[in-house]
Amino acid sequence: MADIARLTQIIEPEAKALGFELVRVKMMPSEAGDGTQALQIMAEDPATGQLVIEQCAALSRAVSAKIDALEEQGDVLIDGAYHLEVSSPGIDRPLTRAKDFSDWAGHQAKISMAKGYEGQRTFKGTLEGLHPDRGINFVHIKDAKGTTHFLPLEEIHSAKLVLTDELIAATRPLDTTGAEEVQEDQQEKADD
Repeated sequence: MADIARLTQIIEPEAKALGFELVRVKMMPSEAGDGTQALQIMAEDPATGQLVIEQCAALSRAVSAKIDALEEQGDVLIDGAYHLEVSSPGIDRPLTRAKDFSDWAGHQAKISMAKGYEGQRTFKGTLEGLHPDRGINFVHIKDAKGTTHFLPLEEIHSAKLVLTDELIAATRPLDTTGAEEVQEDQQEKADD
């Protein structure tokens, strides 16, 4: 088993050095189908809220080098074989940081609590932001009936945005500079 808090402490400076913000670090079963685990790193470029392939590759190289160096010194961070997966959070992104709940206020979200809260475990509705009250941060979410629920941030198990037309319209498009050249290059190869 891996210590996610320790891995995050190691990975976050590598992301920051490249100008990225860390969204999530998570261990999960690998999609490779080989029974190993995957270290999933989600990060974003603050300018776009996303990462392009080259940025994912740069972060992957930096994190791999850092983990390899620590393991060569005898610091075993992850038991057994694993795959490193670096990605952008995507449009229907997970909400993992306090600022995410404020930044994405006005959009639809689904929140699952660590244990039942107000008689239910899952809440779906419009995010109304994050509001502190007596030292506790509460996420406000308004359900389809118009009821606003005040959910303690530290009791949230998982949260993510729900894909809607409004969310798609609000998401900043990636820079497509150079895309024409790629298409032309692929077309030239097809013509050969």
